[in-house]
Order: sequence, then structure tokens, then C-alpha cells
Amino acid sequence: MAAQPDIGIAVNRVDGAKKVTGQATYAGEHPAQDLLYGVIVSAGITRGRITSIDTSHARQVEGVVEVLTHENRPHVPWFDMDDGGSAATSKPPFRTLCDDSIAFAGQPIALVVGINFEAARRGAMLVTASYQEASHNTSLETALPQRFTPEEKKKGNTTKGDVDAACAQAVAKVERRYHLAMEQHHPMEMHATTVEWHGNGTVTLYDKNQGSQNAQEQLTRAFGYTAETLKVINPYVGGAFGSGLRPAYQAYLAMLAAIMLERSVRVTLTRQQMFTHVHRPACIEDVTLACDAQSKLTAIALKATTSTSQFETYTENIVGWGPTAYPCENIRLDYAVAAIDTPTPGNMRAPGAATGMNLFEIAMDELAYANGIDPLALRLANYSDTHGLKDLPYTSKALMAAYQEGAARFGWHDRSPQPRSMHEGKELIGWGMATGIWDALMLKASARATLDERGILTIASAASDIGTGTYTIMAQIVAGALGLPLDRVKVSLGDSSLPPAGLAGGSSMATSVGAAVSRVCGELAQQLFKTVAQSKDNPFGTVRFEEVEFCEGCMRLVKDPSRFIDYPNIVALSGASSLHCEASIDPSKDSTDAKAKNTHAAVFAEVRVDQELGVVRVTRLTLAVAAGRIINPKTARSQILGGAVMGIGMALQEESMFDHRLGRIMNHNLAEYHIPCHADVYDIDVIFVEEPDSEMSPLGAKGVGEIGTVGTAAAIANAIYHATGKRVRDLPITLDKLL
Repeated sequence: MAAQPDIGIAVNRVDGAKKVTGQATYAGEHPAQDLLYGVIVSAGITRGRITSIDTSHARQVEGVVEVLTHENRPHVPWFDMDDGGSAATSKPPFRTLCDDSIAFAGQPIALVVGINFEAARRGAMLVTASYQEASHNTSLETALPQRFTPEEKKKGNTTKGDVDAACAQAVAKVERRYHLAMEQHHPMEMHATTVEWHGNGTVTLYDKNQGSQNAQEQLTRAFGYTAETLKVINPYVGGAFGSGLRPAYQAYLAMLAAIMLERSVRVTLTRQQMFTHVHRPACIEDVTLACDAQSKLTAIALKATTSTSQFETYTENIVGWGPTAYPCENIRLDYAVAAIDTPTPGNMRAPGAATGMNLFEIAMDELAYANGIDPLALRLANYSDTHGLKDLPYTSKALMAAYQEGAARFGWHDRSPQPRSMHEGKELIGWGMATGIWDALMLKASARATLDERGILTIASAASDIGTGTYTIMAQIVAGALGLPLDRVKVSLGDSSLPPAGLAGGSSMATSVGAAVSRVCGELAQQLFKTVAQSKDNPFGTVRFEEVEFCEGCMRLVKDPSRFIDYPNIVALSGASSLHCEASIDPSKDSTDAKAKNTHAAVFAEVRVDQELGVVRVTRLTLAVAAGRIINPKTARSQILGGAVMGIGMALQEESMFDHRLGRIMNHNLAEYHIPCHADVYDIDVIFVEEPDSEMSPLGAKGVGEIGTVGTAAAIANAIYHATGKRVRDLPITLDKLL
């Protein structure tokens, strides 16, 4: 029998073979009988109303079944319900096909449904509309005078001490404005929904989302279904990064069509339509930092504004990260949003921190140069084991070890301090660094374990695997806890009918569902012990639970391993075909509120800049990460690599380029919206520093999905300054800004 892997061992993905051989079925691939295909027609203006819409030519296309518009769509509770909206606007979320109003470029105005995709697509090309246009604005800069702070964010806009007095007495000070361009969500799998119509009052949705039960809750309310009559399934998700935290508009359109036609319907967004979905909002931030002769921060003043839509208010934590990482006596924080005519932004990997901490860390680099101190030395001078805003100790914080190990591995101490002092041939070489921080989250979660008569253990939870390796680490936790080889562990995820679990977001899956899986394995072990102890065929006699162990697919005596009973025989002793139990984790009971909980990272970057062309290559990245207990170093490393690559995109490439006259994103395709490809990614070195943490969660894990993005863009930007001597405060740093 193969040996079982333990927690902390690098294990290949258990779902990897299915994915690379095409056996894993995604939302837009599930088969359904009599399936119809829907293609979305997008608005041709940015703001205004539809005066007329002509679907007659589309209806004449052979194979087109129906064309849904605001004029003929079925009536469902969604169009009448009051979602409350935000405290600041009292406006509900966008509801597609609700009426004739247009709120953003690319808004869906019709759904053409056909017997095949080709017919629906041809029909969609023939739908025409006339509009009454209204004035629009898609520029955050233009909207700045109308910035406002939503009620729920006013508490965070705090003032402590006297920032102005501290700045006046400072040894060194920086006062700069920074900008981050709007970024778009482009996971490999576009958003898609297949609605399977059963004809008995029930439907099953195969949908790309980050939480089947969250999607179920929103869709049942919208369409008047119940949890028993509307089931959501998402076993495989081809990347999401926050884009699937709530159902995308294709899910609502697919449901509308299915209800209207009483048929199964599939709707998939095109790559271009992904630009009309959620995105990372643009940000403008004014940063003031000051320090004393010991390089200790004496003042932090942050004024940040992010974009939101006109019809819904989306906010992030932008200004809280720097003061959290570096405690300071004089702080002034001001966060607000400004509404522009775009879709509502949403969470995108490390929401808030990827923006706020990266911009803050560029300012920290500027302060280091203003003070004549090494950038790493400035961070070390301001290191603290206390949360800067909550004034609480951490459950664990190994950031100091991350600084030390990362700097040593990167060779930071060989760095020449002067900008433009390192070069090779026609390329300037720069080294930069930054700090990363993210919340360590644990959410409520449950898991069910079932051990069958073959000795196969199935673990089940509604949790989603969005490509992070959740299947693998759940299987690994089971294997380690109950002594089973991975091929005898089955993991069932992504089904709204399974035991409840929160969203796959915020780097919470390993901490939350992993802890629930660990707990249910412990309870199953107790059940196995009791089953044997109460049996007349008990081979052990009178023993205590502490005297047995679970390994190699059996329960055996610790002192005499020759005395054992395998799992199939224990199930047989029970008289049932299987043994099962369910367990839950609750952060209010299983984690402390008396301490701060965060992950941390130290990021070091090397860039090479062509002096003639301004082309930047990120030739080395070292990320030293403190994230508690690492369950699987291989999948965890992959998460850090992915986050770091997104950081490269933020630093150098990703930018929604608007024609503000039209209110449209002009580079709405992957040919012109640039993201890092293989040629852009060189050596990325990932270090996990040891960080035991028994107070964060029962497993001691913290999650690694987000932390790789926080600090990476700043480290690259800082390296570019070191290489060139030119400070660019507008991300992404494209060659025109360097030249």
C-alpha cells in the first residue's frame, strides 16, 4: 500500500490529470438535453436610453428561437425586489434587461437564443438599436471633485496626533500623488452558465463562481426559487481571482431565457464582454510620509480615491495597510470613491491591499532615498510586532525572518545604493524591495466525511476550488489525519447541496474548510475507535483512544503494530455500508479576536532596463512569505507564483485604456490589453519562512492566494527607479513613461 502524504509535503494536484486531459467539465461544457445557446448583444453607447430595438432580422435567421430584450423578457421577482443598495447611494445592483436605460458601454441589451451557438451569434449580429444619448464620464480624474465617502467607510477615515506638526519637524519627508490604472479580470475561463431545465419545477445551474451556495442564495431570491428547486454546481473553475464572488450577468440572462422558453440554456461571455464585468477600480492616492533621525515614521497622511459605478457603490480598504504595517503616532486617513460611467468594480486578487500597499511601498522607497537610507533598513527601522491601527499583538508574525531570508537569498547586501550605478552592456540594472501584508481570514465552514465498505473515504463540502489546489490540500489533510493513500481519498466540492462553506475568496479556503476537514477526520477517528471498542470481535481488548493510531488504511496499536484492523473491516463491524460524520469550524469559537491575524511577505526584485528603448525586463523576483503552516508547498508556491505574475502585470502592463469621448475601453481584447506571458516571466524564487501559529486556526494555516500580489508591483517600480533614476508614480510603468 502506498504511503500516505502528510501535511507539509509537496504533492501533485489530485485533479491535475482530469484537467490536462479534458475530463474536468467547466460551466460552459456541461451537457444538457435540448440545449439552447444564448449570445449577448451589447449596448452601442455609454449612457442614455434605448428608444427602439429591432430584432426582426435576427428572428429570421435559421435556428434562432427567441430574442430577449427589456420589452419581452419574463417577469421575475428580481425586477421588483429592493436589495437596499449601498448606504451611500441606496441604489440596487445592475439588473440586466430591466428597462431601457443604459448605464455603461457594453451593457447587455438583448440575448439571442438559438439551437446552436452559430445561429445565435449570427442573430446577435443583426440586432440593432436606436438610442437617446446622455452625457457621460469615464475619467476618475474628472470625477475627483465629486468624491464622497460612503457611510460604512467613514469610521476608517481617522486622524491621530498632529501630522502637519510632525512633517514640519521631520528629517525627511515625501509628498506625492500616485495612480493605478483600472485593471480587468481575465481568468482563463470566461464566465459561463449552463441552466439545465428539468421540467418539474427544478433547475440546475452549472455556473462559474466562487461559492455555489452564495450564487444559489442570490439566484433563488431573484427568480423565486428555493434551495430545493434551484441547485448550483461549480466543481471546476478556471480561475476567478474575485470575479466570481457574485453571479455575473450571464447567469441571470441564462435563467431568464430558460424560464421564458422552458428549455436548457447556455450563455458564455466573450473575452471582449469580460471587459464589461467586474474589475479592479482605478485609484488616485496622495501620500505624505515623514521620518525622524532614527528613520522612524513620524507622520502618515493618505488621501485615496477609487472609482465606482454610477448605480452601485463599491469600496475597498486602500488607506489602512501602510499604517497597519508600520505603527505611527501621527496619522491622517481619507478614503473616498468617485462615480464614473462604468460597470461596478469588484474584488480582484488582494482587493485594496494590492492597490493601497503597493502605492504606499513606492512612497516608502522614496522616503528611504530622501533620508539617505537603504530601503530595507527603513523597513527594519519601522518593524513592529504590533498591529499599527488595532494596537494588538499578532497571533504570529515572521516578517523579520522573511526580510532576512529573502535579502540573503536575493543578495540584497551586494546592492550598489546609487541609482543608475549598476549596468551590463546597454541595460541598466536595478534592485528594489517592498513589504506585503494581507488579512489572514477564517470563515464558517463544514465538511462531511464518509468511509465506505471498500475503505474509500469521501470528503464533501460546498467549497469551491477556483484553481488554487483545494481538492489536493483537502485530500492531503484527510490522508495525513487518517493514514490513507491519496488514491483512497475522494473529494467532492462545488455543489450547493453539500455541507455549507463560505466563498473561495480572501485566501480563506485552506484555513476554513481545511480546518473543518481536519476536525471531521478527528471525529471520524473517534467513531472508528468506538465501533471497534463496542464490537464483540474487538481485536484490541480494552484500550484507550490514545493507545491506537491510524495509518496505512487501518487502526492499530501504537505499542504493537502487528495488531490492527483495516477500515473495510471496521465498517463491516458497524453493520452499515458506510460510516459518516459532519463537523464545522466557527471563527468566533475556533480563532482569537484578541490578536491581529495577517500574512506578510518581503519582496525583492531585479529589473533590467534598455537605455535606448526603455524596455523593462523583470529578471529576478524573490518572495519570502510568512503565512503560517504551509499544507502543500507545491500548490502554495504555485499560488505565490501566480500572484507575483499578476504583480508584474500591475507594474508594467495592465491598463484599461479609455477613449473618454466614447466612454469605451479601446483595448478590450488580449491582443492589446497586455498581461504577462511566458517571455515576460523569468526566475521567481519563493521562500516560505517558518511561522507556527496555533492561535490563528486549528490547522495553523493562513492562506497564500493573495499575498504574492501585495508588494510585488512596488518592488518592481522601486527597482526601475534604482536602475534609471527616474521615478514613475503612475502604474503601469510603460516604456513611454520611462522615455
